[in-house]
Amino acid sequence: MVRNGQQQTVKAARRPEVRLPELRAWEDAGPGLEPDGDYDGLELVEADLTGGDGRGARFMDCALRRCVLDETGLAKARILDSVLDGVRGVGTDLSGASLRDVELLDARLGGVQLHGAVLERVLVRGGKIDYLNLRTARLKDVVFEGCVLVEPDFGGAVLERVEFRDCVVRGADFSGARMTEVDLREASELGIARGVDALAGAVISPAQLFDLAPALAAQLGLRVVP
Repeated sequence: MVRNGQQQTVKAARRPEVRLPELRAWEDAGPGLEPDGDYDGLELVEADLTGGDGRGARFMDCALRRCVLDETGLAKARILDSVLDGVRGVGTDLSGASLRDVELLDARLGGVQLHGAVLERVLVRGGKIDYLNLRTARLKDVVFEGCVLVEPDFGGAVLERVEFRDCVVRGADFSGARMTEVDLREASELGIARGVDALAGAVISPAQLFDLAPALAAQLGLRVVP
C-alpha cells in the first residue's frame, strides 16, 4: 500500500497457536451438552450434537472432529484454545460467543449465527460457510484461508487485523463495518454486495480496485458515460 508517496506495511494478523494436551473422550465427560457446562480437555469425534443446548458453556483445550452441529445452541459459549475440524451443520447458534485461539478447519456450515460474537486469534481454513452472520461482531487477528464464504454478513462489525487469503468471498455485506488493517489483496475472488463505502481501513489490490470500480462509482453517484 502506498500513501503520500511512501510504502506502507500492513500488519499481519496473529494466528492462533493451539497446542492440545492429551485429551479425554467425550463419552467420559458424563451427560451431553448442558447450558453453562464446563468442558475441559475433551475430544469429540463424529458426535451428533443436533439440537443440543450448550448456551453459556465453556470449552477449553477441546477438539471437535467431524461433529454434527445442526441447530446446536451455543449462544454466549466460550471456546478457547480449541480445534474444530470437519464440523458440519445448519443453523448453529453461536451468537454472542467468544472464540479465542481457535482453529476452524474444513467446516461445512450454513446459516451459522455469530452476530455479536468476539473472535480473537481465529483461523478459518478450508471448507465452505454459507450465509455466515457476523453482524456487530468483533474480529481481531482473524484469518480466512482457502475457504469459500457465500454471502457473509459483516454489517456493523469491527474488524482489526483480518486477512482473506486464497479464499472466495461472494456477495459480502460490509455495511457499517469498521476496519483497521484488513487485508483483502489475496482473496482469490472478492464480491461485495453492500458496504463498499465501509472499506476505509482495508487494503485491496489494483485488480480488485478495477473490479470494484462500478460499485465505487455508484456509491459516489458518478455516471460513467462512454
